[in-house]
Order: sequence, then C-alpha cells, then structure tokens
Amino acid sequence: MLSVAASDAAVAATFDGSAHGPAPISADEPMAASGVMPSWLAAALSASGVSPDQQAALIDRAPLDVRVNRLRADPASIASALDGEPIPGVPDALRLPTGTNVDAYAGQIEVQDAGSQIVSLAAIAQPGERIVDLCAGGGGKTLALAAAMRNEGHILATDIDRARLSRLAPRAEKAGVTIVETRLLDPKREAAALTDWVGTADTVLIDAPCSGTGTWRRNPEARWRLTADRLARFAEQQRHVLDVGAELVRPGGALVYIVCSLLDAEGAGQVEAFLADHSDWRAEPLDLPAGSPRGAGLRLDPASHGTDGFFVARLIRAC
Repeated sequence: MLSVAASDAAVAATFDGSAHGPAPISADEPMAASGVMPSWLAAALSASGVSPDQQAALIDRAPLDVRVNRLRADPASIASALDGEPIPGVPDALRLPTGTNVDAYAGQIEVQDAGSQIVSLAAIAQPGERIVDLCAGGGGKTLALAAAMRNEGHILATDIDRARLSRLAPRAEKAGVTIVETRLLDPKREAAALTDWVGTADTVLIDAPCSGTGTWRRNPEARWRLTADRLARFAEQQRHVLDVGAELVRPGGALVYIVCSLLDAEGAGQVEAFLADHSDWRAEPLDLPAGSPRGAGLRLDPASHGTDGFFVARLIRAC
C-alpha cells in the first residue's frame, strides 16, 4: 500500500494517523517494489520465452468476444444487430463493443474469447465423430465442438466439478445441441468411469486445469494467489489427465491438449514429457488463424495476438 500511495495522492492522504487510518508515512519507510506480478512468476514467464511487453499485456483490459452459434443464428445478422466486428480467420467469432448486453441472445451466441475459439479449432471436429471433452467445465468448448459437428455425432463431456458441469445441459438446450452426454467423474478415479470409451474416441480434447496465467485480463487477482506449490499441483493434474485422455483415443485419433497458461511447465514442457513417455504418439503441426510456435504446439498471448493466453498441441496416436 505504501508503494501505491507513492503514486496516488488519495491513498497517501489516508495515512493520517486517525482512529481509522494508518500512521503517517515516514520519509525513510521501506516500501514494496511495484510490478505486474510476483517476481518469481515474472522469472518463470521470462524463462518460458514471454517478454516483458508480453507480460505487461497480460493485465490489459480484455475485449468482449462471442462465438455465433450457427445452429441458431446467422453471424452476419448478429454482427449487424450488435455492431460486432468479425475476427479475421476465426469462423463465427465477433468482437463486440465493451458493455454490450448479450443476455437477449442466449443460445444464439456464447461469450467466448477469440483465443478459446482458436484453440478449439485444433480438434478439427467433423460431423458424425465421437469426441470426448475431458475437462468440460461449463461447456464452452463442448458447444463449439457441437456446432462444428453440425449437431451430428456424439460428444461425451466430463468433469470432476459437479456445479460447473451442471451448467452445460441448460446451455446446450438453449443452443439447440442434442449430441452431448454429460458424465461426472471422481477425482483420480476417472478411468474407471470411462471404460466404455477406451480406444474409441476420434478426438479427446483436454482443456486442462492450470494456473490461468493467460487469463489474468479477466482474473487479475489470480496472479497474486498463485504459488509455486499450486503450480506444481497443476502440473501433476495435467500429467494425470493426459494419461487418462490418451487411453480413450482410437488408433489414428487425436489428443488435443490446451491450457490457458503461458508457462512452459504447463504447456510445451508437458507435451514434451508426454511424447517422451509415449513412443506411439507424435505431434501434428497446427494450422490455426493465430499462434506462435512453442515446442510441439502453438502459443497465443494478448500482446501478439489480441487474445487471452493459451498453449495448444495436437497429438496423434499411431495406427
């Protein structure tokens, strides 16, 4: 707070020694160094190839992006009605003016960052396929997959969080999606509930639990809550879900790994370790509307691509 007070006269004025205020600031009183994030995190991002400018952009104001649901609406009509700007190369994505009220368009559009839409394209979802969204949460990517599949095929959406997964069914109903089956899993016992899908999925999408360093624009307080121990636990979870998901993929099928983080420990490093331990898998080059090569995948960040931060890789199981 002393550091804030040094550049904010209104805050400095509260240090008045009153009954409800702190003591006046002494001339030689030490204060914290200001910064975008804790120093250990800045060092970890730098080691992951994230420049100071890219780090600073992680806390810029986020835009309002939506995905138009072609099962219910026409992108051109929605763009006209809401003064939306198409996002080049991203099918059905619009950037809306900040503060636009989108409630009346529930089911026709989904609020979803352009980066999230871009990494979902790595699934290359096709009508009639069998796809597992292993960490589906509230179902944003599930619904994007269903629209890409033209509501033809079968999507199994799973998660260990009952509250988040429960939001998917009503969202799917509004979106006109009928091909989604939800399944609640027990932590560390996921494989036991997925035996009927072993070796049969055309694609398994893993939007893995992570530190969220790429989404600080929307959750700025998260950078102060993350610790090295929490990061290590996320990395352990990521290794676990990769192993669970890999067992579900059919020979020749794909495993799409996504994290909303810019740290190599959660992105490129995780994929490198997976490939080292699974000789029957290979990384497939990605052709997406945006992203910079990082390890075996692509990385997006606010400064370079105008999106939230993501890492994505597409891995193919040998036939």
